[in-house]
Amino acid sequence: MKPITALLLAAGILSPSFVLAATPVPAAKTQKAGASAATVKVTSVEGITEYKLANGLRVLLFPDASKPTLTTNIVYLVGSRHENYGETGMAHLLEHLLFKPSAHFGIKKGSKTPVEILNSTGAQFNGTTWFDRTNYYATFPANDDNLRQMLALEADRMVNAAIDQNDLWNPTTGKGEMTVVRNEFEMGESNPLRVTSERIQAVAFDWHNYGKSTIGARSDIEQVNIARLRAFYHKYYQPDNAVLMVAGRFDEARVLKQINELFGKIPKPARVIEPTYTAEPVQDGERSVTVRRSGGTQLVGVGYHVAPAGNPESVATDVLGEVLGSAPAGRLHKALVETRLASKIINNSFSTLEPGYNLFGAVVPKDGDLDAAQAAMLNVLEGLKSQPLTDAEVARAKQNLAKQIELASSDTARLTIALTESLAAGDWRLFFLQRDQLDKVTTAQVQAAAEKYLKSSNRTVGRFIPTDTPDRTTVPAYADVAPQLAGYTGRAVVAQGEVFDPSPDNIEARTQRFTLPNGMKGALLPKKTKGGTVSVALKLKLGSADSLAGKSAVGGYTANLLLRGTDKLTRQEVKDKFDQLGMQFNVSGNAEGVTAFLMGKRENLPAAMDLLAQVLQKPALSETEFMELQRERVGRAEQEMPEPQPLAVNALRRLIDATPAGHVRHVDPLPLELAALKSVSVADVRAFHAGYYGASSATVAAVGDFDAPALQAQLAKLYGNWKAAQPYVRIADAVKPVSGEKISLETPDKANSVLFAVAPVPLKDDAAAYPALVIANHMFGGGALRSRLADRIRQKEGLSYGVGSQLSVPVHEPAGYWMAYAISAPQNAVKVAAALREEITKVLADGFTEAELAEAKKGWLQSQEVGRTQDGPLARELASYLSDGRTMAYDKNLEAKVASLTVAQVNQALRDYLKPEAVSVVTAGDFAKVAKESGAKAATAK
Repeated sequence: MKPITALLLAAGILSPSFVLAATPVPAAKTQKAGASAATVKVTSVEGITEYKLANGLRVLLFPDASKPTLTTNIVYLVGSRHENYGETGMAHLLEHLLFKPSAHFGIKKGSKTPVEILNSTGAQFNGTTWFDRTNYYATFPANDDNLRQMLALEADRMVNAAIDQNDLWNPTTGKGEMTVVRNEFEMGESNPLRVTSERIQAVAFDWHNYGKSTIGARSDIEQVNIARLRAFYHKYYQPDNAVLMVAGRFDEARVLKQINELFGKIPKPARVIEPTYTAEPVQDGERSVTVRRSGGTQLVGVGYHVAPAGNPESVATDVLGEVLGSAPAGRLHKALVETRLASKIINNSFSTLEPGYNLFGAVVPKDGDLDAAQAAMLNVLEGLKSQPLTDAEVARAKQNLAKQIELASSDTARLTIALTESLAAGDWRLFFLQRDQLDKVTTAQVQAAAEKYLKSSNRTVGRFIPTDTPDRTTVPAYADVAPQLAGYTGRAVVAQGEVFDPSPDNIEARTQRFTLPNGMKGALLPKKTKGGTVSVALKLKLGSADSLAGKSAVGGYTANLLLRGTDKLTRQEVKDKFDQLGMQFNVSGNAEGVTAFLMGKRENLPAAMDLLAQVLQKPALSETEFMELQRERVGRAEQEMPEPQPLAVNALRRLIDATPAGHVRHVDPLPLELAALKSVSVADVRAFHAGYYGASSATVAAVGDFDAPALQAQLAKLYGNWKAAQPYVRIADAVKPVSGEKISLETPDKANSVLFAVAPVPLKDDAAAYPALVIANHMFGGGALRSRLADRIRQKEGLSYGVGSQLSVPVHEPAGYWMAYAISAPQNAVKVAAALREEITKVLADGFTEAELAEAKKGWLQSQEVGRTQDGPLARELASYLSDGRTMAYDKNLEAKVASLTVAQVNQALRDYLKPEAVSVVTAGDFAKVAKESGAKAATAK
């Protein structure tokens, strides 16, 4: 992903007495620890200012008073590109180990670990590793204590992480983070489409590390040498190889002083990081690879070497990828999906510092013609010289990319994370420079890029063919971005929003509610936002249990077809109009209802609302689009048939399904669901829309910068007379009272397995025990990386990459359930199940501690606050509350009850509603292979 489209990465996270214990380095060649040195201002662009400390640390400060949160993002310029032989996956392993204890966080007596710190602030956080960089980010409520704690944490683990053998892998106990990472590797190995993409890339590169997956080889993950891993850490995790970003509501001078106090003590190391010098030779002919594995669909992929992300040509190749790979106007979509050769198009462009790689793919049905799909794809990709791009195609692609950039620029947290890729590509300012270059790129430049890179000798998919006059592509080398940025100042700083209090009381006081004569309800929360953005959520409620019987599949198709054209606009024209308005848009739903979401600028909201009304009320529901959607959904269903997780999820849903066959919520086995998808016709879809769609029971909410009276009047005009022929009647929630069931599903040739445990909880969410169960679940399995289940199964045992639990309790009926989940290697599934039951038994016997409860309440309450700072989710919540007859008083009341809970109340509630003998378990994996291998080992031992 290039910096210009790296916005998907921006999703979709310590103590004043801190004294840094620096990594030992020769004193004569380094700055003395604790020495005071001036911080130098480097540059400033569009409200972001870069500073540099004496020890080499670069700091980007992005103050935004309208954001009641803070985001920290520290980027280390090291990734899988820097790994040597036997070290693949080392950068990613380090990412995991940086969440383990460091000198003053977890090792020092009485101190909290990094994960405990992150959870206690209610942070949304993560760490990610890519080819050229590793980053750690967190978004949390804005206050001085939280920020200083987070900065102190990042300063400590920069040089004082333990990188301990027992944290990585303890050969005596057989536990450690290595097995967690290995399980993450196994999860990827279970996806044949992902594996095929990795194999294509591996064949495309002869020598460069860009040909290797960032997660590394299984053998390197399992056998990594702790001394080499520690040396890798000490070499690259240093201030002169890092960039720290702080964004949100803070005082710039005070924060800069804190950063200098905390990070300035770290000596600048004497070592020099030598630049990598392995260069990929020019490709000299077509290449191919074939993967044969279990799977539900086929894939044909075609890859080409391209310029590095920092090269000006990369903007042209970004636009080219959009022209070719988007839907529905993209050339590949038209040539393969609309002709039924494929069900889906894939377009991946990798953001890399050195010469990179673009991959196009097509998902082909299991019984489809793979050769025909490959031929059609190559004809499109390598036929652009005879069928040149048009100005309209390029303008549409530029418009969509520009919209994404504009939306990111209006979201401080999202932009902060997006800058990670620009930093890795050479300089954070590339994000803005390439935005400007996007404005100026011409059709001729995009056409030239197509003819330069998309040709057979630069392709990975074909066969080797000797030729006397090879046509080869020389890809530009490392991009020196400094000359491009000389004198660059960027554009005007985006207008700031108001300082907004996200408390339930303030949200309630600012929210204006209304009901239209036809019954449609609305909630409007106008406020000044950065960039003048507004978010709108509109929910339609459809039908009744009786009228919707047997219509689950047709209702799903109808919802998914809404954005595929209206009576006056084609699918592409609908997309183009939303893009022209700079609106992020989405419509999703099923037979029971539809949710529409818009997010964009204040001045474009009226036009976007008019367009949305056309989409909802007068969709084209064309046979061509329906057939394309049907092929896509059938293909996806076929792909899921042999996979562990879809099979286990389906079995879990059927286990607790209390509805009869034919009920709109009834869960059929996957083969019957597939048959239902195939049986629907476009006539069924048209009849469903005509009979069930209307706004009498609809709800709508808007949060952000907009004219409230004007929006209410527009909603009345658009929806006031829209009524459904079939009335809406809410369907009651129900859960089957299952107890102690065990289901095991075989999924041959899959490297990963999945486990679900479930127990009914007959409560509504206004029950007296509900707050206690919420916090109990948070401590048991709901906390990110920090819970009883995560501590035992992931952190201690190292058995699972993903493990946790959820509590789902409805509003109206006592029909909730508790569910736990874990992924693991099939040979570890029995251990995971045993550990889960042991932890349930232990927590019921011993209970939670006072310290656990205090920490959990703090983290949970702060996470609720963070959630209310996001306008989109808040709009969705307000719209849902209108249907439920609720206000923000519910949130206030729930949070007050959680805050006042005692450990006795929490423990008693858990004992009342979670019984070990009542827990049912569903597992899916290649258990037969495990049994066979175990039998073979036993026979050998004899």
